[in-house]
Amino acid sequence: MVRRFIRFVLCLVGIVALGGAAFYFVSAPNPLPESHWANLGAPDVKNGETVFWAGGCVGCHAAPGSEGDAKLTLSGGLALKSPFGTFHVPNISPDEKAGIGSWTLAEFGNAMKRGIAPGGQHLYPSFPYGSYARMSDKDVNDLFGYIKTLPKSGKVAPPHQLPFPYDIRLALGGWKLLYFNDAPRIVLANADDKLKRGRYLVEGPGHCGECHTPRDAFGGFEPDMWLAGAPNPEGRGRIPNITPGSKDISSWSEADITNYLETGFTPDFDTAGGSMAEVQRSLAHLPKSDLEAIAAYLKAVPSR
Repeated sequence: MVRRFIRFVLCLVGIVALGGAAFYFVSAPNPLPESHWANLGAPDVKNGETVFWAGGCVGCHAAPGSEGDAKLTLSGGLALKSPFGTFHVPNISPDEKAGIGSWTLAEFGNAMKRGIAPGGQHLYPSFPYGSYARMSDKDVNDLFGYIKTLPKSGKVAPPHQLPFPYDIRLALGGWKLLYFNDAPRIVLANADDKLKRGRYLVEGPGHCGECHTPRDAFGGFEPDMWLAGAPNPEGRGRIPNITPGSKDISSWSEADITNYLETGFTPDFDTAGGSMAEVQRSLAHLPKSDLEAIAAYLKAVPSR
């Protein structure tokens, strides 16, 4: 009887060990190889600056309270509160120790498009690589080239403050299995170049869905509610629905949306507020054709 019990326990331990090994195998970080990034050539820094503003990098990575040119010192430090704990935005300035100045293009690219840190660990999706996965390799290369022209900062952001079990990075592999992919968020039939550009900007570098799409209990997007509005991660209120079914902007024309992104003024002469004010200031750096493309995409997404 004792031997039978021991055999049972050993079998159970073996099954658990095999299950754990299988989970690790299928959920382990899967970076793109160095060769993937080897032949992109010298970055187009001017395009990199456009990508930088499309992504609103200063909104999270500039030091809290900074203004003007000081926003281009990407020292991080912003605290992002969430149901899973508090994430502290890192320094991504070109500083070799505190920032990403010692990173290779492959390391930067794998952080952006695969959510993998240079040490091989999964990154938390508070860094929106779930959207950046849709970026072109050229834009990633150009963005990296532009960031390296910006001022250095030696400030080191504090570590994330996450309770158990959210502090276990290995579990992020399971999250990626459930939610991480680079497929288009929606189907756009007969999309012209303008609409394709708008989708690229919104779903990729602009990462608009990260705030405007509701999430389930595990922090993944509710796919049938793309851009339909969500609780405000900063506290009170909601991030608005920006689909054609929105009670807030359903009456806006493409020209109205374009003007709002360019100037910050709504059709009734209200102004962008909250975190959207910073987003709008960044998007205002884009060429008007890009803002028009974003507006066209927002009028074409499914109404919610």
